[in-house]
Amino acid sequence: MKIESIRGTVFTYPSKRSVDSAGHSHPGPEKDAKLAMLTITCDDGSAGHAFGPVEVVRKHVFDAFFRKVMIGADPFMREQIWQDLAHWQRGSAGQLTDRAMAVADQALWDLAGRKLGQPVYKLIGGYRDKVPAYGSTMCGDELKGGLSTPEEYADFALKLVARGYKAIKLHTWMPPVAFAPNVDMDIKCCAAVREAVGPNIDLMLDGYHWYSRTEALKIGRALEKLSFAWFEEMMDEQSMSSYVWLSEQLDIPILGPEYMGGKHHTRAEWIKAGAAAITRAGVPGVGGITPTLKVAYMADAFGMNCEVHGNGAANLAVCAAIKNCQWYERGLLHPFLEYDEVPAYLNSLADPMDQDGFVHLSQQAGLGEDINFDYIAAHTVATY
Repeated sequence: MKIESIRGTVFTYPSKRSVDSAGHSHPGPEKDAKLAMLTITCDDGSAGHAFGPVEVVRKHVFDAFFRKVMIGADPFMREQIWQDLAHWQRGSAGQLTDRAMAVADQALWDLAGRKLGQPVYKLIGGYRDKVPAYGSTMCGDELKGGLSTPEEYADFALKLVARGYKAIKLHTWMPPVAFAPNVDMDIKCCAAVREAVGPNIDLMLDGYHWYSRTEALKIGRALEKLSFAWFEEMMDEQSMSSYVWLSEQLDIPILGPEYMGGKHHTRAEWIKAGAAAITRAGVPGVGGITPTLKVAYMADAFGMNCEVHGNGAANLAVCAAIKNCQWYERGLLHPFLEYDEVPAYLNSLADPMDQDGFVHLSQQAGLGEDINFDYIAAHTVATY
């Protein structure tokens, strides 16, 4: 069996999410958004699919890298293909990103699962069939009744608990919100949520502000008093020594790195340096399921959890295939949006959650995404 073709399909779908000038997601009026689907097809008709942002899986990436490496290859040689793509990054001048590699790697895993009639998490070596989820909020905003005050965060947290979540992660206010970033507002928000939900709900904070060391320390000490479960991305992650310093000052577990490049290599350096108590990797961010597993297994060898960053079928598959991940990140959530509404290009949610806060793994072969191919065909705007 050999890979015969690689195709990109760009389509539109209705979305109620908008992006502010700093790139943060917020609720907005319904509009047509674009998404790309990568399809790998073999000479026996077997196929695998994965979704990715249009700006990531561009036509040039297909022509210059994906087709060059994968056409004629054995699709089950995922590690070889991934290593070959990683090698091409050296001369790509940043055109072949880890996020682009991640889409190709997901499609290969999906193909293998579909060919063998098994969900991907079981191909990896399934550990569980359901994973507890934490509700991950959107960033704060200035929308009345949304997430514009600590009290509104607290009200929303109560709704998330009523929905079944046993843990909540806060993303607080960021520019272009007029008063952000603001250490004292962040602390007030965390305190309001803790008071609202009580002591038995796990809470986390994604700082996301690139605060200074002293600002991060002030927030961290407040979170310790509020019994938060972890603190993440509060400073520029390019300064690993700042995370070592903060970890030495605080008892609350520091989680990271989240957005830093370098795949599993960077995570190894953070573990060695003692920069975080919990490591972080997500399928899009580190280049696919294949390297995310490298991070998770490495963390396991050091007795550390690897908390998987972000939602989606591929991240969920990893969460279900490893022991050292406590939560699945479900979001981003907002009072004005209904997360459980099925996207038009799917027939069902990839991460359905029950009333006890568990996301159940699909037993469908592949990544478990029930793709509405007819909808995509009817709304296709470009192919390459």
